[in-house]
Amino acid sequence: MGKIGYDNQKYIETQSAHIRERIGQFGGKLYLEFGGKLFDDYHASRVLPGFEPDSKVRMLQQLREDVEIVIAICAGDIEKNKVRGDLGIPYEEDVLRLIDAFQGMDLYVGSVVVTQYSGQPAADVFLKRLSALGVRAYRHYPIAGYPHNIGVIVSEEGYGRNEYVETSRSLVVVTAPGPGSGKMAVCLSQLYHEHRRGREAGYAKFETFPIWNLPLKHPVNLAYEAATADLNDVNMIDPFHMDAYGAAATNYNRDVEIFPVLRTIFESILGECPYKSPTDMGVNMVGNCIIDDEVCREASHMEILRRYYTACTGRLRGTVDDEVVYKLELLMKQADITPAIFPAVSAALVREEATGKPAGAMVLPDGRVVTGKTSDLLGASASLLLNALKALGGIDQDLDLISTQVLEPICRLKTESLGNKNPRLHSDEVLIALCVSALTNPIAALAQRQLPKLKNCAAHFTVVLSAVDENLYHRLGMHISCEAKYERRRLYYR
Repeated sequence: MGKIGYDNQKYIETQSAHIRERIGQFGGKLYLEFGGKLFDDYHASRVLPGFEPDSKVRMLQQLREDVEIVIAICAGDIEKNKVRGDLGIPYEEDVLRLIDAFQGMDLYVGSVVVTQYSGQPAADVFLKRLSALGVRAYRHYPIAGYPHNIGVIVSEEGYGRNEYVETSRSLVVVTAPGPGSGKMAVCLSQLYHEHRRGREAGYAKFETFPIWNLPLKHPVNLAYEAATADLNDVNMIDPFHMDAYGAAATNYNRDVEIFPVLRTIFESILGECPYKSPTDMGVNMVGNCIIDDEVCREASHMEILRRYYTACTGRLRGTVDDEVVYKLELLMKQADITPAIFPAVSAALVREEATGKPAGAMVLPDGRVVTGKTSDLLGASASLLLNALKALGGIDQDLDLISTQVLEPICRLKTESLGNKNPRLHSDEVLIALCVSALTNPIAALAQRQLPKLKNCAAHFTVVLSAVDENLYHRLGMHISCEAKYERRRLYYR
C-alpha cells in the first residue's frame, strides 16, 4: 500500500457542507459551474494520494435530494463531431454516457442545453434524438460581442433570447463533456431569467485545481500547470483577492482575466456583485483535506515528470508542439525535478544497455524495483508484468510462469494465421496465457492473484509502448512513462 497524503472522507463531508452553505447564501438556489472531470479524476488521485477518482460524484451523492444535473454541449462541437481524447467518443455520445452514469448513481439529470445554437444541422439531429429519448433539451444562442458587450448580453437580445431552463432543485450542477461548452454562460443566463421572474438565485464555481489555499509554486499547483500545458493556463496570485483581503490566493489566468466582466454582469443582473474576487466564486475545499504535505509533493513531482515524458512522446508522434515540451521543461526546473527522482528510469535504461534490446522497470508498493527485457517470445512490457507478479507473490524470478509449450503456439498463431510480423506477446495476451496456465499450475495461479497489487504502481520503458500495452497498463490502474523513441525506425505504428 502506498503512502496516503489525503483524507478522502473528510473531503466528501466538508465539501458537501460548504456547498450547502453557499446555497443558503443565495436564498436556496445555486447554479454551480462544475469544471474538470466529475468521473474518473485520475489526475487528482495521482497528485493527492488517497483522493479517490470518483470522490466528486460521491460528494454530490451526499446532496442527492437537492441536486439537479444540467449538461451543456456546444452546437459547434456537435457540428465538428468533436471527440473526447481520453474516451475516443464524440461529445454528443458522451452527453448520453454522462446521463446514464449520473442516473446509475441515483443523481437526477434535468436537461441538456445546446449552446451557441444557430441552426446547425448536426445539432438539430441531436436535439431530435434527445427528444426521442425523452430528454428535455434547450437552445441557447450566440450573443454579439460576448463576453464584453454587457449592454447586449444582459438584455432581451442577449440572455433574454435564450430558452429558460426549467429546474426544480436547489443545487443545479452545470457540467459538460469538455471545455468550451458554455457552462458559465448557461449559469449566468439562468441568473438573468431567475431575476426577471423575481426569484433569488446565485452562481458559484467548482474547480479542483489550482488549489487556492496552497502556495502558487506548490508542487500540486505546478502539476496542474503541467496537466494544462497545452491550454496555456498559468497559475497566478489572484490580484482581486489580495486587494480585497490582503491575503494571497492561487488562481489561474483565465478566471482572473474574466472577473471584471463577470463582476459587471453580476451588477447588471443583481444590482451588485456578491464576490470580491474570482477566488471568492469558488467552493473548493480540496486543500483543507491534505494530511501529509510531503507525500503530495512527491506525488506531484512524479506527475510532472510523467507529463514531461508523455509530451515528449506526443512530440515524436506529431501530436504535441515544441512549446508544450518547453513549458514542461521549465516547470521541472522550477520544481528541481530530474529523472533521478524515479528509480525505474535508470533501472530500465541499464537493463536496455545490458541486453541491447528495449526494457522496462517498475517500482513496487514496497519500493523494490523490478525489470523486464525483450525476448524472442515476450515484449518488454509483457516480461515486466510477469516479473512484477513474481516479485509480489514471492516467486523465484527464474521460474517460468507460462511454459514455452503454451507461448510458442500463440506466437505462431500471430504470425502464421493473423498476419503479424512480430511474434512477441503483448501484455494482454500474456495475461490470458497466464490465466490458462493457472488452471493447472498453482504457481501461475499465485502470480495471477497478485494482479490487484499492481494498482498505482509506476513503470518506465525505454521505447514507446504499443497502444495495446499502454491501454492494458492503464486498465490495471498503473502509471507509465516512456522514452521518446521507437523500437524500430518505421513511419506507421499502432
